[in-house]
Amino acid sequence: MKIASWNVNGLRACVDKGFMRWLQRERSDCVGLQETRVTADKLPASIRRQRSYELHLVSAARAGYSGVAMLTRREPDTVIRALGIEKFDAEGRFLEARFGALRVVNSYFPNGNGKNRDLSRIPYKLGYYRALFEYLRPGLEGGQPILLLGDFNTAHQPIDIARPKENEKNSGFRPEERAELSRWLQNGWVDTFRALHPDQQMFSWWCARPGVREKNLGWRIDYVLATPRAFSFVRAAEVHTRIKGSDHCPISVDVDDSVVDGP
Repeated sequence: MKIASWNVNGLRACVDKGFMRWLQRERSDCVGLQETRVTADKLPASIRRQRSYELHLVSAARAGYSGVAMLTRREPDTVIRALGIEKFDAEGRFLEARFGALRVVNSYFPNGNGKNRDLSRIPYKLGYYRALFEYLRPGLEGGQPILLLGDFNTAHQPIDIARPKENEKNSGFRPEERAELSRWLQNGWVDTFRALHPDQQMFSWWCARPGVREKNLGWRIDYVLATPRAFSFVRAAEVHTRIKGSDHCPISVDVDDSVVDGP
């Protein structure tokens, strides 16, 4: 199975920039999308017409904001569209699909910046991290195969950001945000890309200022985390830096398809 994740920074805009060609070429079995910023009635016609994937969509209460989706080649056994906490669910940040024993959780983690880059959303961001951690804790401790993918809005280590010193006070690389991601890893979650590529510096997001992406002044803030059980089935993890269409690029993991069979 190939499982991909991409913050598309507006699904309609990304479709205009070649999303469907990428989707058809890659033929991933499951694709998690973040920051879709679209409701079902405003989906691009090319998404509605295609027959290769089943679409699962969660939109934010606020129009044109946040939102997640999954495109799946096979019908999930179960789809869960809410975390169960209103202040987070209203922003359309969570979507889970279950395929046999495998749980695939797609999440768009909050940015810590307020409207004026005042760091006012960091408590909300960390609260979301903790709520999702607790939601997934029974599965982690029970040995379930779970893949958690999405835009985490946090670069974990200096290797994951082009200019670490200059960004220590900025949301996305502040000590409290990095410590929260460390807590996940210390409790058993595996950063699939870093586990398979311990010394490779790759980025998945670049700010929109001219020349930044060309100079590769980026951040790795998109991840696929795996429980130890799920990681035992992971065969590859990639960051697809050459794919354009958003300020993020896609990431993916290849997983032995026997993961769905369970113990």
